[in-house]
Amino acid sequence: MRDLMIVTDRPAAGELAVTSPYDGRELDLVATANEEHAEDALAAAYSLFRDRQNWLSRPQRIEILSRTAEIMESKIDELTLLAASEGGKPLNDSRVEVIRAIDGIQLCIEALRAYAGTVIPLGTTAATAGRTAFTQKEPIGVVVAVSAFNHPLNLIVHQVGPAVASGCPVIVKPANDTPLSCLRFVEILHEAGLPEAWSQVLVASDTATAEKLVTDERVGFFSFIGSAKVGWMLRSKLAPGTRCALEHGGAAPAILAEPFNKDAALAAIAKGGFYHAGQVCVSVQRVFAPASQAADFAAELGRIADDLTVGAPEEASSDVGPLIRHAEVDRVATWVDEAVSDGAELICGGRKISDSCYAPTVLLNPAVTSKVSTLEIFGPVVCVYSYDDIDDAVQQANALPVAFQSCIFCEHIDTALGLSDKLDASAVMINDHSAFRDDVMPFAGLRQSGLGVGGIPYTVEDMQIDKMRVIKSG
Repeated sequence: MRDLMIVTDRPAAGELAVTSPYDGRELDLVATANEEHAEDALAAAYSLFRDRQNWLSRPQRIEILSRTAEIMESKIDELTLLAASEGGKPLNDSRVEVIRAIDGIQLCIEALRAYAGTVIPLGTTAATAGRTAFTQKEPIGVVVAVSAFNHPLNLIVHQVGPAVASGCPVIVKPANDTPLSCLRFVEILHEAGLPEAWSQVLVASDTATAEKLVTDERVGFFSFIGSAKVGWMLRSKLAPGTRCALEHGGAAPAILAEPFNKDAALAAIAKGGFYHAGQVCVSVQRVFAPASQAADFAAELGRIADDLTVGAPEEASSDVGPLIRHAEVDRVATWVDEAVSDGAELICGGRKISDSCYAPTVLLNPAVTSKVSTLEIFGPVVCVYSYDDIDDAVQQANALPVAFQSCIFCEHIDTALGLSDKLDASAVMINDHSAFRDDVMPFAGLRQSGLGVGGIPYTVEDMQIDKMRVIKSG
């Protein structure tokens, strides 16, 4: 069993069996923590933050992160198999995740090296004459990070890596479905020289423990990746003064505007819609196509979807793996069945392959009021809608209370840029799918999709404060 990774003398509250989402086999047992453990973890982290004389220096942090990247490089195969087994993302895609996570650590180092203070332009008035002012960065305080299952290593890197770079003690609560990659990453941080109390992992035994951890007044910054319902609820309970960033989901639109490269659009949308069985917050969900081409586009997308191999995530031949829980398979099946009953044309899929897997599915013209049109599917389902007037397509794309990334396929750059101006989105990909992301980019959900800006350099910025010093001298 994996022991507790928090600073405490208490025995574990219990144990959690971590199982494969594909076949249910037990992968490991993990010790769980209760509210008393959360208090111990917070006390240890806050004590570190209050002891300014012993903060980790920038050279120390750079050395620890550099060594972390080196260790991860030497363990790519191990980390890949672990992430695939517990999270269900196919092996090839999980390997990309691991490589991306290593690059994320390098981005933390680059951000740490790049962030400097600013000189404030005093001396321009009689009142400020003889004064010089400048700012320097300091850590914001204890960071509590609550993470999601769908990228079990890289999301942890997005949250914990910037905390280490910023000099903040961090307590991370991974998703109970996928704690193993988190535990392994923090072990690597410790192996790289980070003292144990600077990065702790709390696998909560219940929701009260998680809420205790998040809402404590000693928390300086709360980082959340997960469902909007939980994220906004926790934000409402934060202690006064706690800053936060929330990253939720969307229902990403793709607009096909004539003239567009159909083959390129098909390949990109298939990848962006069915990658990780659609369990990505910016997966392509809603495709708007000209009425004269919508049926043909849906049919060809369906043929691509039918050719995808659904199977065990540990197999290199698998294109699509399981959903994280059996209940999610049942939910997706119910939503698709309802959409078909309401008039959607089922192009392909529309069935459970097993208790853990759902067939990649394409729907044509589901009702705009159906769940697949209005809510985040978070499953391997892509909806294609026909439009006569592109402005109507834009209006439908913008009609939801969620807004995140989107995409446009068009060979005329002026048309594409004009449409991008009209879309409610924090990012618009032109001739690429909406799920494209590099961790140096800003990543921000709008409306109910989130709060603040993700992306490693932006998270490092969030986890620091600017302290100004003003010097008066004759």
